[in-house]
Amino acid sequence: MSMVPQAPETQGWPLPSGGLDAPVTPRPTELARLVESHTGRDGTHPTALPALWFHRASTPTEPIHTVYQPALCLVASGSKQVLLADDIYHYDPEHFLLVSVDLPVAGQVVRATRSVPYLGVRLDLNVPLLGELLAEVSAPDRRAYGRGLAVSRVEPPLLDAVTRLVQLLETPRDLPILAPLVQREIHYRLLCGDQGERLRQMVAANGQARRIAEAIDWLKRHYDQPLSIEALARAVHMSPSGLHHHFKLVTAMSPLQYQKQLRLQEARRLMLGEAVDAATAGFRVGYESPSQFSHEYRRLFGAPPKRDAERLRGVEPIF
Repeated sequence: MSMVPQAPETQGWPLPSGGLDAPVTPRPTELARLVESHTGRDGTHPTALPALWFHRASTPTEPIHTVYQPALCLVASGSKQVLLADDIYHYDPEHFLLVSVDLPVAGQVVRATRSVPYLGVRLDLNVPLLGELLAEVSAPDRRAYGRGLAVSRVEPPLLDAVTRLVQLLETPRDLPILAPLVQREIHYRLLCGDQGERLRQMVAANGQARRIAEAIDWLKRHYDQPLSIEALARAVHMSPSGLHHHFKLVTAMSPLQYQKQLRLQEARRLMLGEAVDAATAGFRVGYESPSQFSHEYRRLFGAPPKRDAERLRGVEPIF
């Protein structure tokens, strides 16, 4: 089992001027107050707005493997880190995480206490809306792009827009009319910010990042089948060498490594969610050899399939 970092009770909000020995009075932001009012208990919480999710954790967690979909992730209090292959991304109330393609990652809350819990906000990105805005937002003609994950500083206009979106949950009558307008503003702020080029590449019809997103979609639909790089390259209109290069640039892994992560995470889901035994789960996700499945499962998750599933029952994924 991975070691879980310990956070002192004073971490999360600024310390009073008297130092560690002075009484601590948490000073939550408005966003933290709102998220706390809509959660109350640890776990992932859907909202009346389908694209908006909250997460709460009162203690640090071990790394939880999951697949992130395109989204804006903010921290209202505490902090979190995400592991993508060998890359580590840390974000907190001053930084947001942007996910532009589906990626298998391991997420871990690293700062949270009972008095100052980790409070997270996730807004799923609306790709068609980004496409509409792309035609209206002028931007420099830059072709550079990189990973499908990025961390940037939270600028006040973006934080204000997200806070206003969450505030709309307090007035359900206003939600269907005003929420689309605020979501449009949030997407606009992202396109105009540091990560705008990443999003433009994501929705541009002829962009390499768009083709990698199509390759990821193909892998998600065929993860349980033997992988042919040539067939995948043809499906997304790329050369095999070009596919391999750009795929690794965006995802930090090769198509084969990506497929392996999808297979193992789906096998884990089958064992946890459908009570399927390890041998059946391995076979259903495309493994012909139970020993190979067990070996690769243990290498990724740190324990054999059966023991890992028994340990994780009841543990929720975090975004």
